[in-house]
Amino acid sequence: RNLAFNWIILRSGKWVPERIHSRHHPRRRSFSAIDCWTKTSLSRSALEPFSLFATFVAFVLATHSSPCICIPRLEWKVQATRDPSNLLAHEAAFALGQMQDSDAIPALQKVLNDLSLHPIVRHEAAEALGAIGSEATIDLLRKSLVTDPAPEVQETCELALSRIEELKNHQHADGPAEPSPFLSVDPAAPASCSSVDKLREVLLDEEKSMYERYASLFALRNHGGEKAIAAIIDSLGAKSALMRHEVAYVLGQLQNKAASDALSKTLKDINEHPMVRHEAAEALGSIADDQCVALLKEFVNDPEPIVSQSCEVALSMLEFERSGKSFEYLFTQTPQVEEVSS
Repeated sequence: RNLAFNWIILRSGKWVPERIHSRHHPRRRSFSAIDCWTKTSLSRSALEPFSLFATFVAFVLATHSSPCICIPRLEWKVQATRDPSNLLAHEAAFALGQMQDSDAIPALQKVLNDLSLHPIVRHEAAEALGAIGSEATIDLLRKSLVTDPAPEVQETCELALSRIEELKNHQHADGPAEPSPFLSVDPAAPASCSSVDKLREVLLDEEKSMYERYASLFALRNHGGEKAIAAIIDSLGAKSALMRHEVAYVLGQLQNKAASDALSKTLKDINEHPMVRHEAAEALGSIADDQCVALLKEFVNDPEPIVSQSCEVALSMLEFERSGKSFEYLFTQTPQVEEVSS
């Protein structure tokens, strides 16, 4: 099992327990094991790559433990969204969205409202609210669409509102939407068009709405093939940093070496938005050929923490894979946690 597969597992919170339940029975994990993983993910050593890894172990264990065990699930997830590491905080918000846990809505709303937090964290909170899809969040999303100073957050609110509307219309017409073949809760439903040329045209059209372009992006991803991947790579030149970051994320899902050069160029560009470089680093970690690994090592000390930590996490996960252990191995372990003072 390769790095890319496990990274998809990590970033697909809803699906993880279903994948591993039959072998390692997360529902039977003890409170002490869950508590240890939670403390690891929330320790002040959040800059350690393992802390990000532990976050996902903790949310899986805490969410799918026995109902007779009282676990403060929401408490640690809320804490994680306030972590000093913006990378870890935004991944925690992403995880809440992928789990589609409506109990997380109040915490995510507070994150979106807090302008002292990094835009990448607020963006992820808005996207998570869209993934959960509750109409109760519409007013806040509309407010943030107008008042948030960061364009990437405004655009994410626009996407989230469109997704909530799409979910409502789809449920009334056809019932629940089909799950993504990539096992992710996407910010937009893939376009129904099957023509790669037409999808490419919409994706590259700066006059189209962000939701339409995202829908074309995910349709091209699902379609696959050289022509579709080439169209996705071309969209790394989009004006919107939000769009560029989602394109890099999708290229990471596809794990196609044809994207290596374009992703490398993105990571190397110190003038690029950190959230775009972050996704490029993760995508290079998913491709994980020698050229990608060498570049990740080169930028592991990048002055932008979101970028350097992304490179560090990607390299750490690759090292974990090369050790011969599978992701499921973690669910048999209770980590040794060293308390770190605040």
